Formats: sequence, C-alpha cells, structure tokens
Amino acid sequence: MIELLNSIDNDIFLTLNGYHCAYFDHFMKIATGKLIWVPFYASILYVMTRNLRLRQLACAIAAVALTILIADQLCSSTIRPVVARLRPANLENSISPLVHIVDGYRGGAYGFPSCHAANTFALAGFIGVLMRRGWLTAVVIVWAVLNSYSRLYLGVHYPGDLIVGGIIGAAVGMLMAFAARKAIAAVDRRYQMHSPAVFSQTRYISLTFALMLLIIAVAATATLFSA
Repeated sequence: MIELLNSIDNDIFLTLNGYHCAYFDHFMKIATGKLIWVPFYASILYVMTRNLRLRQLACAIAAVALTILIADQLCSSTIRPVVARLRPANLENSISPLVHIVDGYRGGAYGFPSCHAANTFALAGFIGVLMRRGWLTAVVIVWAVLNSYSRLYLGVHYPGDLIVGGIIGAAVGMLMAFAARKAIAAVDRRYQMHSPAVFSQTRYISLTFALMLLIIAVAATATLFSA
C-alpha cells in the first residue's frame, strides 16, 4: 500500500513539476520566501490591534506564536526524522535527474511532511477560526496553497508532503484559534471588556495579499528581463 501511494505521489509530482517556464521560476522563487510576506503578517497584526484590547491582543499573539511553533516542530523535529523521506530533488533520490529545480536549490535532506505547508495552513486555519470572515478565510487559504505549491514547483516537496503538512497545520491552527477565543473570552469576563464575534477591517489583509502578489509578479518580470 505504501509503495502504491509513493508511486502515485511520484507520478503526480513529476507531472506537476514538469509544467514550468522561466517567468514562474522567478515568481515561485520569490513567493516561497519568508521575508517577502512580512507586510502580509503585519496586516494581520494590524487587524488584531484594531479589534482587541491589550490583554486580549497578548492572548492572540501568544496563540499565533504557539500555533506556528507546534506545527513546525511537530513536522520538522518529530515526524521527519522518523519517516526520513528524501526530497524529490535530493541527489540521493533516484528521481532527482527528472526534477526541475531553480538556481540549484534542493532543500534539506528530508521533506515529509512539509513545514512550509504546515506553517502556512496553521496560520490560515487560525485566522479563519479566530476572525470568522468567510471571504477572508478563502484569501488566507489561497495564500497557503500558493506557498505550498511553490515548494512542489521548486522540486523540494512531493504532493503528499504538502497534503499531510497542510492537514497537520490546519488542525493545529484551528484548535489553537478555539483556545485563543476562549482565552480572550476569559479576559473579557475578568476585565469587563468586549471582544468582537466577527473581526472588522479585515479587508486590509486581503488588500495586502493582493498587493504582495502584484509586487511578486512585477519583481519576477523585472528579474526575467534583466537576466
């Protein structure tokens, strides 16, 4: 059964990884970075500060930090060393000659499950449950999918790595968001505050995401024509 799943995973990976072009080489290389999304994270923090009082905000920020920490460490330190599945682009992997990579980047040794997928879907799950805006949930899911797909495009993760990482991350994110809402409600009762059932001004997160996509697209185009 495991061999069959690995074979299917290989086939799907090689098919999807085979669709590439010079423009998206640059686009995905930029999109997969962590620092490029700092304005997006800042917009989430801004919306939290506009909707929560100081003690409530502290609960929410602590919950976000724990969410990412748990999702990341569960994948990188707990599961990966046990499963020890080579990345597709790893030179010790038999399919590595068939893998499209960008600028020689091959990632680390093991890739199951994907920490990129776990971390981004953890944040997406957290935001979706905490802020409870349907269209905002859709936006953060698109962001998480883009980040995850960039890893497949760059040849450093199988689809299975991404799916399992995404499931783990989303589960952690949603559970931590429920815990955060309870903590915020407890602060409400103790200090006679009011926390929103649905967050307002969340459009800034979506607008920032759209702006970041535009910046990445322009940067990829500029890099392509300057090469």
